[in-house]
Amino acid sequence: MNNEKNINENIVGRNPVIEALKSGTPIDTVYIDGNGGSLGLIRRLAKEKNIVVKDAQDKKLSQLAGGASHQGVVAVGACGEYVSVEEILEVSRKKGTKPFIIICDEIEDPHNLGAIIRTAETAGADGIIIPKRRSASLNATVAKTSAGAVSYVPVARVSNLAACIDTLKDNGVWIYGTDASGTDYCQTDFTGSMALVIGSEGFGISRLIQKKCDFMVKLPMYGNINSLNASVAAGIFMYEVLRQRRL
Repeated sequence: MNNEKNINENIVGRNPVIEALKSGTPIDTVYIDGNGGSLGLIRRLAKEKNIVVKDAQDKKLSQLAGGASHQGVVAVGACGEYVSVEEILEVSRKKGTKPFIIICDEIEDPHNLGAIIRTAETAGADGIIIPKRRSASLNATVAKTSAGAVSYVPVARVSNLAACIDTLKDNGVWIYGTDASGTDYCQTDFTGSMALVIGSEGFGISRLIQKKCDFMVKLPMYGNINSLNASVAAGIFMYEVLRQRRL
């Protein structure tokens, strides 16, 4: 099959994926089962274009292919193009404001990432930074959940989140992690140059990233449940930043 797609506009089959990679079609992730022959070529082309490649079994590929013959490979299209961290920093420079950046540390649920992007857009954040591995990406689910916000919020996808944070610090950006051990968010000054780190749904911020944070902040909890959905927590923090900056 030379040009086969499923209902989600995934690119299915060896030849279609090869041609998509060669032509520069926006691709978020290539799912593949095998290494030899044309599958090896696909791996090499994806690597050259800095596209994530994930090994997948037949069941996963069949699901992505919508029942079509996948020939061991399916490419998932991107709903938007990624930018560099420097381009996100340039947003605040052009606006004449202090940086306000959201870092998502291993947010794997695309609905959560989409909701965070949506709130970031309405709260005036300059951009979102996500890791290349163990993270949701700019796929169709994220686009739908964001209600179109992916078209307005720059998203950078980095291979090393810790090194990215060092780059932000070199540009005068303070890093605020979110964790139950932190200071009450209402007692924290968010008016300076800042990046807010939102941790994963199940485990919070990774230990390495915690060590990189300049401050840790928390939301007060008065009920029996001691945590909030990641996108809900992110929204509360973002609007506190906006509130303080409007004073």
